[in-house]
Amino acid sequence: MEELDYDDYSKIIFEKARCCAEQYHHEFLMPEHLLHVLLDEPCFYYVSIGDVQTSELRAELVDYLANRVEQVPPNVTYEVEFSEHTTQVLLIASRIAHYAGQQEINFTHILKAIIELPESMASYLLKKYAMVDMSVLLSDFISSYDSYSDEDEDMDDEDEEDFPDDEHLSGMGEKSWRSMVLCISDHIDDHNPLIGREKELERTIQVLCRKDKNNPLHVGEPGVGKTALVYGLADLLRKGKVPERLKGYKIYELNLGSLLAGTQFRGDFEKRLKAIMDGIANEGKSIVYIDEIHNLVGAGRTGDGSMDASNLLKPYLEGDNIRFIGSTTYEEYNRFFSQDKALVRRFQQIDIPEPSVEEAIRIINGLKKKYEEYHHVVYAKGAVEYAVENSAKFIADRFLPDKAIDLIDEAGAFRELHPLKTKAQTVDQSLLSDVLSLVCKIDAAALKEEGNDTLESLEPNIRKKIYGQDEAIRQVVEAVQMSKAGLLDDDKPIASLLFVGPTGVGKTELCKVLAAELGISLVRFDMSEYTEKHTVAKLIGSPAGYVGYEDGGLLTDAIRKTPNCVLLLDEIEKAHADIYNILLQVMDYARLTDNKGRKADFRHVILVMTSNAGAQYAHLSSIGFGGGKSAGTAMLDQVKKTFKPEFINRLNGMVTFNDMDETMAAAVLDKKVDELRVKLQAKNVTLKISDEAHAHLLKQGYSKTYGAREMDRVIRNQLSTSLMREILFGFLKSGGTAEVVLENESIKLVQGA
Repeated sequence: MEELDYDDYSKIIFEKARCCAEQYHHEFLMPEHLLHVLLDEPCFYYVSIGDVQTSELRAELVDYLANRVEQVPPNVTYEVEFSEHTTQVLLIASRIAHYAGQQEINFTHILKAIIELPESMASYLLKKYAMVDMSVLLSDFISSYDSYSDEDEDMDDEDEEDFPDDEHLSGMGEKSWRSMVLCISDHIDDHNPLIGREKELERTIQVLCRKDKNNPLHVGEPGVGKTALVYGLADLLRKGKVPERLKGYKIYELNLGSLLAGTQFRGDFEKRLKAIMDGIANEGKSIVYIDEIHNLVGAGRTGDGSMDASNLLKPYLEGDNIRFIGSTTYEEYNRFFSQDKALVRRFQQIDIPEPSVEEAIRIINGLKKKYEEYHHVVYAKGAVEYAVENSAKFIADRFLPDKAIDLIDEAGAFRELHPLKTKAQTVDQSLLSDVLSLVCKIDAAALKEEGNDTLESLEPNIRKKIYGQDEAIRQVVEAVQMSKAGLLDDDKPIASLLFVGPTGVGKTELCKVLAAELGISLVRFDMSEYTEKHTVAKLIGSPAGYVGYEDGGLLTDAIRKTPNCVLLLDEIEKAHADIYNILLQVMDYARLTDNKGRKADFRHVILVMTSNAGAQYAHLSSIGFGGGKSAGTAMLDQVKKTFKPEFINRLNGMVTFNDMDETMAAAVLDKKVDELRVKLQAKNVTLKISDEAHAHLLKQGYSKTYGAREMDRVIRNQLSTSLMREILFGFLKSGGTAEVVLENESIKLVQGA
C-alpha cells in the first residue's frame, strides 16, 4: 500500500491537538485530544446539533483529560509524541483512504478511524452521547466537511494575492514555480564570463545531446569553475552557438535550501518540488542546474523512509522533457552521491580539473577589465602573472583560478580604501605581495623578489649572537639563501637540517636567533613529550574513535596557523620511532595530512631537528688511535647508527656543532653580562667587572661537558644573587654603581664611585 499524505485541514487539527496536549501537560497526543479539538470546529458544530449531546460529551471528556490521564510535572521539559492509540488511528485512516481511492487522508477518515478504534475513550464517548447511528453521523460530517473545504478553497482563490506562494503548495501556478528557481539564462551578464574550458564545455554539450542519460555531472575541487561553466553554456545557448537540438533551451538553477525553507509538515517539500518540476516540464526546452547536487541525497527525508529529493527527481531524470546538470566536489561525491547507485547511473560524470598557471593567467586577463571597472583601479603590467604564480605557490589549500581572483579582487578593494595621491590608482606587485602575506600569514619580505639586504647581512648578524659555530651558521644561512634564489625544489621545505652536538653549545639558540633575524615565528616542539607511540599520534591527530579525535593534530594545526616559520623539533632522538615515519613525507613532499584528511603545507618552513644522540660517547673522542676528533664529530658517528638511512638521506645537511672552548666561553660570558647590564639599567644600576673577577667567572663557567648552560648557573649563583640582595636591601636601593671584584677566590660586590 502506497504511503499517503494528509490534507491541510488535518494538519491544522493535529497541530491544535498537540497544543491541547501541552495545555493539559500530557506526554502523549491521544485520540481524546483530537476529539476535544473537533468539538470546537465549525464543520462538527453544525452536524452535532440534534445528533450529539455536545455539552455532556464535552464535560465528561474534559474531566477525563484533566483528572484521569497522567500529567508531566510543570518543571520537566518534554516533546509531545503520538500515543499507541493515535498511531493505530493513523494506520486505520490510511487504510480507509486507500480503499476509497483517495489521494490524501482527510479528517473524515480520521474520525471514522477513531470510531472504529477498540478500547478507546474517544470512541466510547462518541457512541455514548450520539443520538443517531454512527453511519448517519459520519455521513452528515462528510457532507459538512466537504462544503467547509469548498468554502475554504473559494476564500483562498479570492485572496490569492494576499498569501505567499508557498502557502498553497498543492496549486502552484506559473508565477509560483518561477519564483522558486533562478533562470540563469536571464542573468548571464551578472556573472563573470567563461574563458577557456573548451574541452569540458564541448563534452557537456555532447552529453546534453544524447538520447538517454543526457545529464552531465561536473565534479571538481571548489573554485575551479564548475558554476562558471554552466553560465558559459547559458551564454552559448543565448547566442545560438549550439547544435540544433539544444537551440532555444533555457537553464534554471534549483536551490535546495530555498525549497526546504518553510516546509513544516510532511509532504510540503515533496509538493513544492513536484510543482516546480511539472512547471519546468510544461515550459519545455529546459535544463535544470543543481549546484551542490550531493544535497539531493537525504533532502526532505523524514524518519527511516527512503523517499527523498533524489528519489522524487528520478522519474524526471529518466524522461526526455528536462535535462539536468549537477555539480559537486570529489569529497562530497564519494561521501554522499556515490552511495545512491541508481542516481549515479542517470548522470554522466565530467571531471573539471584545476587549470594550469598559464590557463589561469589567461582566465584572469579576460576578467581583469571587470575588476578594474568595479574598483576604479588599473592593474599594473605583470600584476596578474604575479598574482596567479604566487597564489599557486603560497596558497596550498585552495584552487586556481578562484584563489588568484580573490587576490586581485582584495588588492583592488585595498587600493579603493587607500587611494594613491596620483591620478592613476595602480595595483602593483608590491601591493599584491602585502595582501598575499595577510592571506597566507607569510612574511611579506619572504615574497618580495627585490631587496635582499636582510639575507646578505644574515650571516654576520647571527655570528654576533652565536659564537664559535661559524660552519653551522654558514650551512643554515646558505639553505635560506638558496630557497630565496629559487634554486631548491618547490615541493620541499626551505631546509631540513639536523643539528648535532653536545649540550649547551647553541643548537636551540641558533634557531631562536635565525627566526628573530628573518622576522618569522619559532614553533618549538620538545620531543621528550612524545616518547610513547600514542603521543606521537597527537602531532597529526588521534585516530577516529580515540580520545582527542576532534582536537586535530598539534603539528599540522601549528603549521596551518604559521606556515612561514622555523620549526624546531628539540632532542629528536628522545621521541618514539614513529616520529621518523611522519617526518619522511614532510622532508620529501612538504605535506602532512592530519586525521581528518586536511593537508598542512611545509614548503615555507625551515625544519630543524636537534640531537644529543651519542652524547655519552663524546668524552671518548680523544681516546685511542682515532683520537683527536671533536665531541660533535664523535656524536655524528653515533647519530648515523641511531637514525635510519632513509631519514638521514632526506636531510639537506647534518650540522655538527663544535665543542665549547675557552674563546667561545669568554664570548658567551660577555654576552650574558651584557644582557644582565640591560636589565640593571631599568634599576639605574651600572655594573663594572674587574679583570680578575672576569677571569674567575670564566674559569668557573667554562665546561666542555655542560657548555653555555654552566655559564648561566655561575652568573646566577655568584653574581645575580648578590645584585638581588643589594638592589632590595643594600646600597643599590636607589641605583648607583656596583663593582664586581675578586677577594679570596670569591666574587664580591662593592659600591663604586
